[in-house]
Amino acid sequence: MVETNKYEGMLAEIITMSTKNGELINAYFARPLGPGPFPGIVIVHHMPGWDEWYRETTRKFAHHGYAALSPNLYFRTGHGTPENVAAKVRAEGGIADDQALGDLEGAMQYLRSLPNNNGKVGIFGTCSGGRHTVLAACRIDGFDAAVDCWGGGVVMKEEDLSPKRPVAPIDYTKDLSCPLLGIFGEDDTSPTLEQVAQHEQELKKHGKSFEFQTYPDAGHGFFYYHRPNYRQQQAVDGWQKIFTFLENHLKLAS
Repeated sequence: MVETNKYEGMLAEIITMSTKNGELINAYFARPLGPGPFPGIVIVHHMPGWDEWYRETTRKFAHHGYAALSPNLYFRTGHGTPENVAAKVRAEGGIADDQALGDLEGAMQYLRSLPNNNGKVGIFGTCSGGRHTVLAACRIDGFDAAVDCWGGGVVMKEEDLSPKRPVAPIDYTKDLSCPLLGIFGEDDTSPTLEQVAQHEQELKKHGKSFEFQTYPDAGHGFFYYHRPNYRQQQAVDGWQKIFTFLENHLKLAS
């Protein structure tokens, strides 16, 4: 919470981090100044790339008291504008799930290694980043909370599977290792309402801790203020739910 009589500061910069496999990639890191301790959060960018919205979102989390790290999942494709790099990734059929998971596990370990980490690390992503968030929360041990915003491709048909995406994330539901918050729009086509309901049923079946919020008059990407699909009221409420959820699961009682 902002208070006018308190010190406030932030560090934000591009860093180099190690993936699970020891490769070096770049990442955008933002954290509050001060002694901490701070919870960590991995920020998983969407299919359009490691772009300005994700820089802003990383700083938004830092403003709210998190050490936030957004790895560049497209690092190996080359460099240029986020739009040009994302176009190359699309032309290559996307990135492999295992590669993304190695990068995200490396990001989690980086945050856990910080001397001012409070012992908690979450993960947040939108669009394809939401899908990667669900995968990571199921297949990587060590996350304490996960936020999936309109992650398409959690539920997949047999014909949608590929060598890069060999298993639908929903099929790993039994392995979900932390509480999950899902934020969705009723008008979205990826995921559809039916796919969200299917995921919800699978989470209930396996007794997982989760909260799903679906907003009327909202489609895909309704947090993106720079696009026509932005929905101000729904986005504000969604962000409030995200920070309440993370406060409950990542911040230690004072």
